[in-house]
Amino acid sequence: MARQIWRPGALLAPVPPALVSCGTVDAPNALTVGWTGIVCTHPAMTYISLRPQRHSYSLIKDSGAFCINLTTRKLVRAADFCGVRSGRDTDKFALMGLHAGKASQVSAPLIAESPLALECRVQQILPLGTHEMFLAEIVAVDVDESLIDDSGRLQLDRADLAAYAHGEYFALGQKLGSFGYSVRKPGKRKKTRRFVPPKAPTQSGGQR
Repeated sequence: MARQIWRPGALLAPVPPALVSCGTVDAPNALTVGWTGIVCTHPAMTYISLRPQRHSYSLIKDSGAFCINLTTRKLVRAADFCGVRSGRDTDKFALMGLHAGKASQVSAPLIAESPLALECRVQQILPLGTHEMFLAEIVAVDVDESLIDDSGRLQLDRADLAAYAHGEYFALGQKLGSFGYSVRKPGKRKKTRRFVPPKAPTQSGGQR
């Protein structure tokens, strides 16, 4: 296979077009972030990387909190809009028909239209270059009951999630396998992971 060598670039794909909400329930803002992911299991840690020039940067830095809301097929237009318009002069929630919901552990609002959100509390801000990374602990996970089956298992395939790759949005398509299928013995059934909500800290733990 012939290859070309390009200069370094951010071409990891696909990535989630995550809707990040910040500010407050009364004055919410949202932006779309592709540079996000999970960095630790225990404690559950995530990150988002932002340019300091973005309006949301100061909102998150000052409050120490944000929420990552998963983007569904129905939310793709809102995700695109929130990624190209600034909250300095635009009420993105109003224009996109989004509604701010109250989070359980942080001051940042949730996006009510998203079926799953991670409540995040900033632990460190790491300057990297064009972007700065907000390293954060996931202090609560908000899951719509429509994604939980009768046995209490999380069925994330019901959410109709979207992905982003090289400037384009895609709906997640055909299932190709499940974790561990390459080493699973023939005839042995896959164990279905059950969603067990972690015990959330109380508000007295300090909301920033």
